Amino acid sequence: MKTIVYSQTGDPSVLQLVERPVTEPGADEVRVRVVVAGVNPTDWKSRQGSGPGEKLAFDDVVPGQDGAGIVEAIGADVQHVAVGDRVWLALAAYQRANSGSAQEQAVLPAERVFPLPSSASFDQGASLGVPAITAHRALTVAEDGPSRLSPGALAGKTVLVAGGAGAVGHAAIQLARWAGASVITTVSSPAKAALARAAGAQHVLIYTDADIVEQIRAIAPDGVDLIVEVAPAQNSDLDLAVIRNRGSIAVYANNGGDQMTLDVRRHFSLNVRYQFLLLYTVGMDAIRAAAEDITAALNDGALAVGEAAGLPLHRTDLAHTADAHALVESEVVGKVLIDVSAA
Repeated sequence: MKTIVYSQTGDPSVLQLVERPVTEPGADEVRVRVVVAGVNPTDWKSRQGSGPGEKLAFDDVVPGQDGAGIVEAIGADVQHVAVGDRVWLALAAYQRANSGSAQEQAVLPAERVFPLPSSASFDQGASLGVPAITAHRALTVAEDGPSRLSPGALAGKTVLVAGGAGAVGHAAIQLARWAGASVITTVSSPAKAALARAAGAQHVLIYTDADIVEQIRAIAPDGVDLIVEVAPAQNSDLDLAVIRNRGSIAVYANNGGDQMTLDVRRHFSLNVRYQFLLLYTVGMDAIRAAAEDITAALNDGALAVGEAAGLPLHRTDLAHTADAHALVESEVVGKVLIDVSAA
């Protein structure tokens, strides 16, 4: 089978296409023929490391956390999927050398493999994983909000999504709308505003506007209930100005800087909760719950992808995985997918 590997950290040129034998799954593993793989910032950051030549945890690594495909073989203890099932993958490469989605056949833990509804495309499945589970987690951490998402779970809530044209922001808009929330999103340009509207956000604002606080407060006079935050360092003053009493701010990235200064008195006077989240360490219970809700949303027709749905798709084939990494690293707007094998 064709597989992408890297044996040292560095730029995309360290990614090599090699031939490897197909392996059989263990008792609690699944072998999936990958049809489409998704590429995320975490993929190129892991490949790059802290600099060229950094020692890897393994002799070589198959990259790719997300993907979608068809189950080819299952271990003796696997019950939730069967041979021939369409599935989507998440955290495929986490702490494993050879399970990444950038290969024709991946063997990975069964708990990282989820049923893909027949109504959903492999492109949708490959676009879930890191972005959708991160968005689900961000939407379910509020003190007086739901721990699970379903239609009506966020009814009456106002959610502010920072960066609604990004992959996580796109998923957060779609999941929040599916769950009944009123969604405000901030973006940097009219082009990105069009994408956020296509994703379903009812209120799309340009965050550089001088009166952005007044615009948000006009929509949510009592403040927003929950903020899904991609850039806490640059947005901390704005967030404090628009959050309601006992509101929550879920931080999933550090765009705009690693350091932030908080006004302690103003925050505790509003009982503001900050929830920082990293998908890899939230635990499998949270990931399993997110996957169940995401699959339910897919069944309801949510989480569409493509430019008409607010998430343009960019494609390469497996041999050009380096180009896919370079695209994501360049901060291209939309989702980068790798066509791995025929459906």
